[in-house]
Amino acid sequence: MIQLRWLTVAILTLFTCFFTTAQNSISGLVVDESNIPLPGVSILVKGTTIGATTDFDGNYALNGNISNSSILVFSYLGFKTLEVPVDGQAVINVQLKEDVSALDEVVVVGYGSQLKKDITGAVATIDGDSFESRPNTQVGSLLQGQSSGVQVISSSGKPSAGFSLRIRGTNSINASSEPLYVVDGVPTNDTRSINPSDIDTITVLKDASSAAIYGAQGANGVVLITTKRGTTSKPKVTLDAYTGVSQVWNTLPVLNGEQYRDLMTEMGLTTDWDSFTERTDWQDEIFQNGFSQNYQASVSGKVNGINYFISGGYLSQEGAVRSSEIERSNFKINIDQEINNWLKVGTRIAYTIYRDVDVNDNNSVNQGGVLLGALTTPSIIGVFSDNGMFTSNPFQNWENPLASTDGLDREFNDQRFLGNIYLEAKFLKNFKYRFNYGIDNSHGVFDSFLDPFRTGFGVAIGGQGINNTNKKSYHIVENTISFNKNYNKHKVEALVGSVAQKFRFEDSSIQTRNFASDAITTPSGGAELFSASAFKSERANTSFLSRINYGYDDKYLVTANFRADGSSVFGPDKRWGYFPSFSLGWRMSRESFIKDDSFINDLKLRAGWGIVGNDNIEAYSYLGRVGSGANYPFAGVVQPGTFPASIENLELKWEESEQTNIGIDVALFNSRISLTADAYIKKTKDLLLNAPLPTATGFDNAIRNIGVIENRGLEFALNTVNIDTKNLSWNTGFNISFNRNEVVGLVGQELLQGGITGGRGEASLVREGEPLGSLYGYIFGGVDPATGNAFYIDRNGNSTFTPSPDDRTIIGDANPDFYYGVTNTLSYKGFGLFVFLQGSQGKDMLNVTRIETEGMIDPKNQSIAVLNRWRNPGDITNIPRSSFGNSDNSRVSTRFIEDGSYLRFKTITLSYNLPQSILDKLGVSALKIYGTGENIFTITNYSGFDPEVNAFGGSNTVQGIDFGTYPQTRNLIFGLNATF
Repeated sequence: MIQLRWLTVAILTLFTCFFTTAQNSISGLVVDESNIPLPGVSILVKGTTIGATTDFDGNYALNGNISNSSILVFSYLGFKTLEVPVDGQAVINVQLKEDVSALDEVVVVGYGSQLKKDITGAVATIDGDSFESRPNTQVGSLLQGQSSGVQVISSSGKPSAGFSLRIRGTNSINASSEPLYVVDGVPTNDTRSINPSDIDTITVLKDASSAAIYGAQGANGVVLITTKRGTTSKPKVTLDAYTGVSQVWNTLPVLNGEQYRDLMTEMGLTTDWDSFTERTDWQDEIFQNGFSQNYQASVSGKVNGINYFISGGYLSQEGAVRSSEIERSNFKINIDQEINNWLKVGTRIAYTIYRDVDVNDNNSVNQGGVLLGALTTPSIIGVFSDNGMFTSNPFQNWENPLASTDGLDREFNDQRFLGNIYLEAKFLKNFKYRFNYGIDNSHGVFDSFLDPFRTGFGVAIGGQGINNTNKKSYHIVENTISFNKNYNKHKVEALVGSVAQKFRFEDSSIQTRNFASDAITTPSGGAELFSASAFKSERANTSFLSRINYGYDDKYLVTANFRADGSSVFGPDKRWGYFPSFSLGWRMSRESFIKDDSFINDLKLRAGWGIVGNDNIEAYSYLGRVGSGANYPFAGVVQPGTFPASIENLELKWEESEQTNIGIDVALFNSRISLTADAYIKKTKDLLLNAPLPTATGFDNAIRNIGVIENRGLEFALNTVNIDTKNLSWNTGFNISFNRNEVVGLVGQELLQGGITGGRGEASLVREGEPLGSLYGYIFGGVDPATGNAFYIDRNGNSTFTPSPDDRTIIGDANPDFYYGVTNTLSYKGFGLFVFLQGSQGKDMLNVTRIETEGMIDPKNQSIAVLNRWRNPGDITNIPRSSFGNSDNSRVSTRFIEDGSYLRFKTITLSYNLPQSILDKLGVSALKIYGTGENIFTITNYSGFDPEVNAFGGSNTVQGIDFGTYPQTRNLIFGLNATF
């Protein structure tokens, strides 16, 4: 029995040994999350002394007695340790993930950086992962829907259109409400030429306590843009390329030829209709399949104390509206050199060549408006007449819209150099001196040539050549000294410094007419000098800044800022403004009443207060300036004359914005759920307002410090890690913002702005007690069945056919009740899916396009809505009768107010990362192919081309108006990202 037992044991031992035969070697490749090889990674067979490290290319080889049941342990500083069972594998490739707690992330702030856990202000960060999930051509699109409290306003969808940002509402009436952009330490206000592919992170400083370090320039918030730098010892080469097509996602139905003829006949207009037999679809002529292509390449790395990043690229985009296009070529170089252990120098250089062709929108066809021309040009005419000229409306000399796109050559070219050099020197102990010198120089040229033979206006004036040149130069010099020390439970950071800035603008223009031919299109080809002008201006700022951050026991945090700014745009006695701020933070999660093993990983309360200033008005505004051009005849000769152009105001001073913020940051369940919530009140006083003056002064208006605007709001940002396994991950981000804007004081004045076509008056009102963006007009009562005329409700509640201007009232609010963004990022093995939804709820739109296409006051073609117009006594309808030459039936009124709310599937990207086995054969480290759809689907009740537009661009006061505005387009993009 005993012998049998030992025999059984022996057999089992042999059996086990058979299946656990030792392996002599295992090899593989170790990469990071970007599939970049990691040199120096430690690989150890768990429980043994067998080990190895990866070489320069991330490869390793293990030799020794390694069994199938062995476990390999991969460890590397800054990355999570990974254990992988051998399981009979001879080749084991692994990918290590960075071991960085969200609370320990370094966040760029003004003039420095902080750990995320130490921040006490309202700060939002958008990192590179968000950028790579979608192709972008402009910085504004990177920010849209990504951060609470940040509203990206798209005035139109044309390729050359920029974006307007509103951080926590509109803060001014006449002065700018755009935030300050700081690119690698150089402030700027032009982001169109910045290449999104070069951006590493974007930080938004939303409240005064975080933005006050920028003083005068931080009144509207600050957007810090940090570009990429080399981080790997092995050179990293990347190639990004995509191509795509775009289309207008919505068209509007208009009258066909027969319906147009019936309407004109009804209006008393007649012609030889047999001579107009064309049936041209003008929207089909104007809208096209746009085409875009983008190529970006870069090389980066770190060697012998030098971090380098070099990139170059080319972007070309044809718009979905005929003739619109942009081109951009860019070059970027970032270098950081550690001279020794106390001295570091570096530079950031960007050079951009930019070109665009704009499209005339926001104008009716008689002003050359292309989109309204496509709607209101009758289909009964063709593109060209027999004499080769562009055709016109049968009853008016309003040329078809192709006269604006094809009969007018125009383009804008710009060259821009943006860069800086810096020096950092450590001295004594815990002290650092930094010098930074930055410049932003651009040279723009606009050329235009109106065909002297094919266009009606061109024939009348013999053609027209325009050349406009502008130069902008800016430089900044910064000197700062910082102190940083940790001792016991105390952490102290301090900063003092000075800043000097200077801006210079130059502009010259020349316009000539009477061209003998179209062979020479520059103004030199014109025989008549029609106009010429040139001017220069400059302004300067000098500032002193200071900041202190203090933390005790990682629980109690204090930040205080103070900045003094002097600006040349104000009078000698009012140039200096003083802007303090402070904020407090309490990390409750570090208190003893929240245990270490609690589901609460972080809980921080924040409170801040501060004042920032605004001097974004025209240079020399305080001076009584002299204008030229008041020429007069004397003794038969025209003599040059001047005139008083503005009234002196030596009391002109800073516009100040005071803001209070309360916030909370929460991280739960191993930081799988994180929530940030903020509440704020922002009051801007001493508004720099171009206000009316008594006529006895000799001037109509002047810039004065008048009025108060208040913004109140709530912001919420929620991020969740829904699934995080080896093969499947799913993350969700959601943010929503509520802002209420109110004009608190305006010294009893009311400002009417936003003039509407046809002499219908202004459509925007600035009034105490109401928000900026209030839409103004009449209350539409309906259509009188007996006469077919529209009637309105006067201020006494009575019906009238002839309301007076005093009967106008506020008829809408262009400010949304809230706006929001939702992102979902999923990955399964090599596949990735990114879905981004963006929306706005509760905003009103004044559809002036409908006024133009439903007014029936002239020979323009109209919308099919007018088929329901009143024609005979007794007709019941909401569309009044046609009324040639009379706009009473189409006043600015509630009839044309619509709900502009929308939910837009902004971006959907499906990607695939090729597996390592294929990458090895191709000789690349990583290769991703993707397809992206932008603006694929929009849910809205708005009847116009697009609800995400504004005919008055980024105006502070005139918002929510659509007047044949270039719409957002639907884009389909295919591309690849390769890393070598």
